[in-house]
Amino acid sequence: MNSTSVPLYRIRGISLYGFNSQSQFIDYLYADNTLKVGTLVAMNAEKVLTVESNAEVRALVDEAEYKYPDGISLVRSIRKKYPHALVTRIPGADLWEGLMARAGQEGTPVFLVGGKPEVLNQTMQKLRSQWQVNIVGFQDGYFNAEQREALLTRIAASGAKMVTVAMGSPKQELLMRDCKAHYPQALYMGVGGTYDVFTGHVKRAPQLWQKLGLEWLYRLLSQPTRLKRQLRLLKYLGYHIRGDL
Repeated sequence: MNSTSVPLYRIRGISLYGFNSQSQFIDYLYADNTLKVGTLVAMNAEKVLTVESNAEVRALVDEAEYKYPDGISLVRSIRKKYPHALVTRIPGADLWEGLMARAGQEGTPVFLVGGKPEVLNQTMQKLRSQWQVNIVGFQDGYFNAEQREALLTRIAASGAKMVTVAMGSPKQELLMRDCKAHYPQALYMGVGGTYDVFTGHVKRAPQLWQKLGLEWLYRLLSQPTRLKRQLRLLKYLGYHIRGDL
């Protein structure tokens, strides 16, 4: 599958790849048995609003080669603006697991960044035991500016073809930008709290809630402190209702 065969959809000025399944996306990234290079960015309504209000984040998102709809709101907006779109939501946590499984099959060298030391260790152990992932380097999320420069050198020296960064936005995007400038021969993916979910430290919404597009509500009920963030999304809801997409 080449890039011209994958539809691109524009929502609020942001170009998103649209896939009808996660497996189609992974096959695209591994087309011709060669993993693509560049940066993967999961997009949701909150990140669209951040792009509109933060010039630095806008630049980071604009530079990313592979933006995809992680949030159900964006999928619904794409379907509203493009009625014939065959596009599905691809949660970043699921995509990461799918890519790790494929990396294990292909022997792809992987470098992991971010998370608490104990969570990162558990993540590596599980990846190796579950999918025999070839982990060629790692760094937890607790490092200073001096260690940051050394990290860029270590990633380049490792020969990694996939680098996943769990530091939250926009920290992970900033690190990936600098890593890619130093070592462009890899696919970079920001994964937020995925390591915590993968190792069972954070519980994800049940499958039924996910299928109904209510994962955001489950997280809100689990973490009422997210209410302020959720109320901010009313602005995006207004865009969707008005068709200002």
